[in-house]
Amino acid sequence: MNGTGSPARFSANLLAAALGFLLGDGIAVTVIAAQPSIESPMTPITSTMTDTIPNGKAPAGSTASKASLTNGPSAMHEGGLSKFPSPGDWPAPVNDQEHRLFTLVDVLEYRPSTGGGEGTNDYRWDGEGWYGGDYNRLWFKSEGQQDTALKADYDVDFQLLYGRFIQKHYDFQIGPRVETQTFRGRNVTRGLGVIGIEGLVPYNYEFESALFIDQTGAVSARLSLTKDMLLTQRLILQTRFETNGAGQRVERFTTGSGLNNLELGVRLRYEIRREFGPYVGISLDRSFGETATLVRQEGGNPSQIRFVVGVRAWF
Repeated sequence: MNGTGSPARFSANLLAAALGFLLGDGIAVTVIAAQPSIESPMTPITSTMTDTIPNGKAPAGSTASKASLTNGPSAMHEGGLSKFPSPGDWPAPVNDQEHRLFTLVDVLEYRPSTGGGEGTNDYRWDGEGWYGGDYNRLWFKSEGQQDTALKADYDVDFQLLYGRFIQKHYDFQIGPRVETQTFRGRNVTRGLGVIGIEGLVPYNYEFESALFIDQTGAVSARLSLTKDMLLTQRLILQTRFETNGAGQRVERFTTGSGLNNLELGVRLRYEIRREFGPYVGISLDRSFGETATLVRQEGGNPSQIRFVVGVRAWF
């Protein structure tokens, strides 16, 4: 309650008014001047907690000095904010420097013989992987097949490439490639340089393009496209297209100039887990022009339609 409304003060004022009326203003002034001695003095309380106020401001009516207000924030900074690490010690907002290992075996299949005569059971694989981060990667690729429309017997190649992120969804790749072929027990091997781009084009087609140059200067190229179409969350239909071409005729590798071959494949897989899915499908392989002629001369079949069964896995 405010002191002006207390009974003691009311009585004092009433007494002073009565005395003033009777005796005059001089005594009244003296009595009024003595009023503070009648009531309890209201002494302001000075806060001693200025330095602990979060915003560094003293409450209204406080007699805290400006020096204490100035020391408040600095004292908090020295005692509180200094406990946090400096920005240089903070972790990166995006973890794009971590190195990872990824391997994809896109094709690992068995192709049973579908006809009489000299048809044989054969197989094929096509896999790739990389180690590195988002910007720089070491790529490794391997592809091999037996009794194909492009080659007479066996064809195996391996690539070790440096990949550099150039823009969203695209990697530039460069490095060496080794190719080995077998014809009736006779092996031939050559080394090539590789320059290529791999990525994802509109409508979610995964594409891989590469230009090859061997030690003699012969130039060849490869283009492949694959697309996964989800029929359900686990049943997936994959379409696959691949073609090879060459600028020069290289007979020892059963390669003619121009368009060498086309492969069209359709594979239906069921993903037991996202990392593993068996599949069945059909593959059409056909070679053209000079390459078809060389395949016939080596005893191969330049046109084949094969039933395939295999698995796709990644880890």
